[in-house]
Amino acid sequence: MLSRSCRKGWCPRPEERRCSAMDFWTISRRNSTPSTNWRSSPPRLAWGNRIIKMRYAHLVLGPAGSGKSTYCEALQRHAETCNRVINVVNLDPAAEAFRYGALVDVRDLIQLDDVMQADDMDFGPNGGLVFCMEYLMEPDGLEWLREQLGNYDDDCILFDCPGQIELYTHMDVMKRLVQHLHSWDFRVCAVFVLDSVYMVDATKFLSGSLAALATMVQLEIPHINVLTKMDLLNKSAKEQLEMFLEPEVHELLSSDHSVSKFNKKYHKLTNALGKVIDDFSLVRYIPLNINNEESLTDLLIQADFALQYGEDIDVKTRDFEYPDKEEDEEPNFND
Repeated sequence: MLSRSCRKGWCPRPEERRCSAMDFWTISRRNSTPSTNWRSSPPRLAWGNRIIKMRYAHLVLGPAGSGKSTYCEALQRHAETCNRVINVVNLDPAAEAFRYGALVDVRDLIQLDDVMQADDMDFGPNGGLVFCMEYLMEPDGLEWLREQLGNYDDDCILFDCPGQIELYTHMDVMKRLVQHLHSWDFRVCAVFVLDSVYMVDATKFLSGSLAALATMVQLEIPHINVLTKMDLLNKSAKEQLEMFLEPEVHELLSSDHSVSKFNKKYHKLTNALGKVIDDFSLVRYIPLNINNEESLTDLLIQADFALQYGEDIDVKTRDFEYPDKEEDEEPNFND
């Protein structure tokens, strides 16, 4: 039977940060000084005698060259202005350079060049990258990753993933990574990044949307699709932006964006593929201009909503002690 204090939703012994009741979620109270920023630290939940510190993660996915590393760098920089802590984990063993400060770098564990140059293995770039990710999913690799992530009170962690699209669309490597992150008390959402250059042609945009849809179906986690490099679009492309944020495939295919000879020849096939996107009705895009702080804020709000960020945090309240009224006041006869 739950104690009265547990029924009220808080732990009776906050200094121990645990509840004695089993199979019952409760929010533990903190002994720290109330912060002016209620998002400054993640919530701590108790499940039975186990204390769970919820952490949050973005899996930044997308084709090569779509702006994944730039997205991570921009969001990390923007978080500093919002008094939030966002760290980045590089999961690309073929990365050469990035401008963000990496909390964990998978190249410290395994590098693509070493795999390709190994005498006992005959891998090319694609096969070598798959081998590196499979190696990370081995028990030793997962233990290394968990130790590197540590138990810091981080606001959020961005996982900058490789640009090999088959890792997300039909292989189970990233799905297994998501399952392990869940077991480590992470709430995970996917951020699929697509270059806005796909807006030039309707069929290119259709292929990118199909890749986004396949990733959503494969990973089965909260998902956000982002159109990057919006600052590079010309004026006419920005005027037609609404057509691509919530794409109506048949409208796109009948527009001026689909006029090539190939599109006319395989129009029926293109329509059939577009019908798949319409039937699922899941693909929507958020535009991102990394030079616009408001655009970054809107995207971060969408990610927080997808992760249910902050919904388990205690409401910051302050108890006031009122002075006791004097019961027996002596009358003043001098007045």
